[in-house]
Amino acid sequence: MSIKVGDIIPDGVLHYVPYDPNESLVACPRPLPYKIHEQLKDKKAVIFAIPGPFTPACSEQHVPGFLHAADALQAKGVSTIICVSAVDGFIMNAFGKVSGVKDKIIMAGDGNASFAKALGLTQDLSKGGLGIRTKRFAIVLDNLKVIYVGVETAPGVNVSSAEVVLAKL
Repeated sequence: MSIKVGDIIPDGVLHYVPYDPNESLVACPRPLPYKIHEQLKDKKAVIFAIPGPFTPACSEQHVPGFLHAADALQAKGVSTIICVSAVDGFIMNAFGKVSGVKDKIIMAGDGNASFAKALGLTQDLSKGGLGIRTKRFAIVLDNLKVIYVGVETAPGVNVSSAEVVLAKL
């Protein structure tokens, strides 16, 4: 069963590398745990998921859309924006650096897709050599309660876009 509006987001642990403006592109710091309930309690947050860092729609549309909209989201009360993918925190850190997200978006890995599984939002991309991945989605939370869920049912970035999320706030 998939997460829906009105649900409390499942607790989970993602892995991320905090932004450091002095960190080199080739630096490889150890990812830290990011505990969903601990970090997002009493906050308005957006979690959006990409099936694969460094893939076309993720690199050209989804992440840049949220980066461009970060200030507008903040103006509507969003304190935290998290991009998650079923890869490790090292990959998400590198993708964040290349994408220029700086401290605007937390780039978090869900290495074995356990958080995505708890949400009911995984997909099997094994035919393409990618294994189990997150579906492309966006979730808006207010004090851990889901107030919007947009899950893509076809290729592209539509109901999970930053523009749609902004319109729902």
